[in-house]
Amino acid sequence: MLLSYKWLSEYVDLSGITPEKLAEELTLHGVEVDAVQELGAGITNLVVGRVVSCEQHPDADKLKVCQVDVGEEESVQIVCGAPNVAEGQSVAVARVGGRLPGGMKIKRAKLRGQVSEGMICSLQELGFEGKVVPKKYSEGIFVFPEEVVPGTDAKEPLGLDDTVLELDLTPNRSDCLSYLGAAYEAAAVLNRDVYMPEPRIVPAKDRTEEFVKVKVQADEWNPYYGATMIRGVQVSESPLWLQTALMASGVRPLNNVVDITNYVLLEYGQPLHAFDFDRFGSDEVVVRRAEQDEKMTTLDGEERTLSAEHLVITNGIRPTALAGVMGGADSEVESASENLLLESAYFKPETVRKAQKDLGIRSDSSIRFEKGVDPNRVASAGERAASLIQQLAGGVVLADPVEHDTLNRDELKLDVEADRINASLGTDMSAADMSAVLERLRFGVKEKKGTLHVTVPTRRQDISIEPDIVEEVARLYGYDHIPVTLPNTPSTKGGLTTAQKRKRRIRRFLEGAGMHEAVSYSLTTAQKEAHFRSEEDPRVSVSLPMSEDRSSLRTTLIPHLLEALSHNRNRNLYNVSLFELGSVFHTAETDVTKQPEEKTYLAGAFTGMWETHEWQGEKKPVDFYVVKGVVEGLLAELKADVSFEKAERRGLHPGRTASVIINNRPAGVIGQLHPETAKAFSLAETYVVELDLDALLQAEEKAVRYRPIPRYPAVDRDIALVVDQAVSAAELEGIITESGQPLLDRVHLFDLYEGEHIAPGKKSAAFSLRYLDREKTLTEEDVAAVHGKVLDALEKKAGAQLRQQ
Repeated sequence: MLLSYKWLSEYVDLSGITPEKLAEELTLHGVEVDAVQELGAGITNLVVGRVVSCEQHPDADKLKVCQVDVGEEESVQIVCGAPNVAEGQSVAVARVGGRLPGGMKIKRAKLRGQVSEGMICSLQELGFEGKVVPKKYSEGIFVFPEEVVPGTDAKEPLGLDDTVLELDLTPNRSDCLSYLGAAYEAAAVLNRDVYMPEPRIVPAKDRTEEFVKVKVQADEWNPYYGATMIRGVQVSESPLWLQTALMASGVRPLNNVVDITNYVLLEYGQPLHAFDFDRFGSDEVVVRRAEQDEKMTTLDGEERTLSAEHLVITNGIRPTALAGVMGGADSEVESASENLLLESAYFKPETVRKAQKDLGIRSDSSIRFEKGVDPNRVASAGERAASLIQQLAGGVVLADPVEHDTLNRDELKLDVEADRINASLGTDMSAADMSAVLERLRFGVKEKKGTLHVTVPTRRQDISIEPDIVEEVARLYGYDHIPVTLPNTPSTKGGLTTAQKRKRRIRRFLEGAGMHEAVSYSLTTAQKEAHFRSEEDPRVSVSLPMSEDRSSLRTTLIPHLLEALSHNRNRNLYNVSLFELGSVFHTAETDVTKQPEEKTYLAGAFTGMWETHEWQGEKKPVDFYVVKGVVEGLLAELKADVSFEKAERRGLHPGRTASVIINNRPAGVIGQLHPETAKAFSLAETYVVELDLDALLQAEEKAVRYRPIPRYPAVDRDIALVVDQAVSAAELEGIITESGQPLLDRVHLFDLYEGEHIAPGKKSAAFSLRYLDREKTLTEEDVAAVHGKVLDALEKKAGAQLRQQ
């Protein structure tokens, strides 16, 4: 809701209160103000000018040379390219030296040889959004609809001396979707009075009922319908004050009749509709349920197919409006309209909500009707609009609107104990103080023996139970005045769980390694995961998916990361490494009522360069060992044992894939994408890793034990072993570690060779072994004994032979 500060000040005295202060007070008391925008900010030296003459530019078909009276002795020459500029117009002129929104400075210039000393402005150039600019001025300059003295400051008549407050209303505060509702709120916060508009109608001797009848056939959906006849109106452009008020509130001016109904909509929060009575097609208004598959064309030119659950306004034969949502094109007010039928009605919120949802129409009227309008303002809003039409469009208002009225206008009465309010808020207010707070809100209050008997005005549709009254007292009393207390429940020690701590460490490590975290949807499709899992595998489907792309719960994180890599690649970002820590959902059940098993997975995807040192001319592309190193570093951070075994997995390269063994349990996979999979995602060479972290996150953390730096020297031995190609380096390392105890301190693979001087089907693996005794200096005999055990074990268990050359 956009709120004009100037317009609001017509209903509540805001003297001494700046817009910023008002916004602060409203926010502190429960009505949040999102933004405060000063219209005309940055605009200087803007005056009203009168176009004295307008001639075609001698050297440009689309330019005109204008002599403009700006209130000085001599007129100024301005070259203007607007198609609608003409002699005799009153226009907004930015003088030389002035500024427009965005910092644009107006300078003296020459356009095709003609001097231009200023600029005749359009509303868009003055900061108005295109959607609120009247259509007749959307392609050219703005022309004042009435005479304005040349040379006067143009900001005031254009409404640019105003400030707009943008309210961020919660769904329950529909009362503030109107200026009067906001005025009640501001008056309560500032403890000031509210000034209500006073409609003044000079009724004709003729009565409305002599010309039109109202028949409501769906009373439960439309308990009140009022119709007022206004004859002899002159549809024209609205006066400037009305146009600027609407534009400041985000509404585009159309003509004086439509603008008045929109003005009252914003003022009272009560939607109205004006029919061209001469085109209405009948002297009877019939409100009924629509017939199934009945059709009508709404004001936006769209043909709508209705159902029996929709309410329509008809002329007894065909629909002329969709009740509470939008009028029909057949009886729209046009420039030639003379006789109007003004509708002011109350429609059941559920009925309007159903219609706007079914037909995809969301209008300013339907928004207010679906939330519930004030039943005690329906008739007075119609009277206010009729009064303005009489004043601004010259119409004759016939006496006494024709009404169908079964509307309940009773005010809600609630009894609340003062002690109950204090107990809820932790305050020590007296019943008199509470009464004073509620009276500022214009609630009726009577206090008797500590009980407040509260009468809630019908404009506050959000108040229905006792806690609502407690909330009203709290916010008007001031949340900042409520004492700070600790909860009276048994206290619990705060802190992170083991799983939460480890998740943070995982994120910190991977971010430190240069990766970026991604967050993706938990919903996907079997087709997107088909590269990694069979589409026939059991999965959890969503009963009512938002779309086909979000129809089942994910079983793997990798496809989402690949989509993110592809998205970045399409935007020329080729070196990207992402990770995601999230849930996947596995099930072996075909019964959809069974809950799936939710697991925490960590996945990563790497493509492009891992490191680039352009100055040194060094580049390190991502490969299997880069990803393996990241995984090893991460699991070392989590103090977990990790090993890798050759594997084949769906969607991954068969020769560059390994299973990840964590604490002697298979817990994931690491590898390069199969070229066909990479092509399907439009990716170059890409590597992925996915780990099941559930067991790791919950496991008890091993205590860190520190050992002193050795006092005695170590002895290093290097061995090159010739083994069958099927024997893995990890297997050899395990044999060395086991047989080299207790003196073996470290073993490290530093070379792997196949080729010349190595027999076919064989390979050479070279290891560096370090022997150490922390209690003494090792002798050659000590080392030789243990080293011999290692070589014997390698020969017996792996068939390894020392390489001779």
